[in-house]
Amino acid sequence: MPLLVRTLSLRAVLLIATAVAARLGDADIAAHQIILSLWSLLAFALDAIAIAGQAIIGRYLGAGDAQGARDACRRMVEWGIAVGVVLGILVALTRPAFLPLFTSDSAVKDAALPALVIVALSQPISGIVFVLDGVLMGAGDGPYLAWAMLLTLAVFTPVALLVPVVGGGLTALWATMTLMMTVRMLTLWVRTRSGRWIVTGATR
Repeated sequence: MPLLVRTLSLRAVLLIATAVAARLGDADIAAHQIILSLWSLLAFALDAIAIAGQAIIGRYLGAGDAQGARDACRRMVEWGIAVGVVLGILVALTRPAFLPLFTSDSAVKDAALPALVIVALSQPISGIVFVLDGVLMGAGDGPYLAWAMLLTLAVFTPVALLVPVVGGGLTALWATMTLMMTVRMLTLWVRTRSGRWIVTGATR
């Protein structure tokens, strides 16, 4: 049940973001869908580390090795940051070549190009988020993940809904998405630093 709440909250974030983009105009919603597809692809790439993290952390905690779990968490965070930096650089450098694969509309390209810079800059943050999410899943810390995602949704929603009001455009919307990922990163970092997720043994 807690992981269902977490997942539904995350889906609500994506739904709200798309609804806001639709209010910005035809070019913006088209650009948003292109960027969201790329963002999802990048998420799957980073999630590969998180999936490994679930298994590795579960193994260490199940074996009663708390220090091993801490060390593994630290190494995976380092990997998440490194992969995020590489993906961010690739996105930033390939933007002009990437967009023509999806559209020839200059208005859509003009809306997407600056927003993709925000996506590129946010990839190291995403790397940390996906790794720590996987770590806490592997530790069976589902209730905390649910509450953390509900808090993230509560912060994201009013800020996102303000984007059409203030006239920030698609770049502002994706800056809000980066805010959402930053809040997730902070909530997950606080939990991992606390050590409360480290419960050894076969059952939590």
